[in-house]
Amino acid sequence: MASIYQDLGFLILGSRLRRMSEYFLSEVNKVYQTSGLPFEAGWFPLFYILAREDRVSIRQVADELMTSHSAISQLVTKLKEKELITSFESPEDKRIQLIGLSEKGKQLSHLLRPIWKRISKSMEDMETTYPDVAHFLPAIAHLEEHFASTPLSAIIMECTQEDKTHEKVKKERKKRSALKQ
Repeated sequence: MASIYQDLGFLILGSRLRRMSEYFLSEVNKVYQTSGLPFEAGWFPLFYILAREDRVSIRQVADELMTSHSAISQLVTKLKEKELITSFESPEDKRIQLIGLSEKGKQLSHLLRPIWKRISKSMEDMETTYPDVAHFLPAIAHLEEHFASTPLSAIIMECTQEDKTHEKVKKERKKRSALKQ
């Protein structure tokens, strides 16, 4: 018996991707917990950028991660409460808040790096074992690029408009056909 995910195909793509994401994050969180590290997989993108950069603005992080300033600000607040991040005003522009890893955050970053390498290696091994997996990240990248240039809502609305136009043409043909008889 086919699952609802197979039956509905693209109609359920968002739910399916969310389910896969939640599974992946949950499994990675198990690794952090088992390793005794106070870290959550959802923090990774921000934490990785801060481990790579000395100081960066919230706007720069939001732009790089292609997410909202608000979402990054909320995560920064959470990580500041855990004393993993510090923030300070930009010396060039007092309106800009810069963030960076605290000493505690830097120490944690050093402990996380081997785990990040193991995660990457595990996924690379999976690519070798299951060759179709090799197409997964490029396919997601293509979707992201496509949606960046043409939002999904615009694509759907265009199809809707085409359907309406097609229906209108069919009705006009029926009218003309009825008038001829």
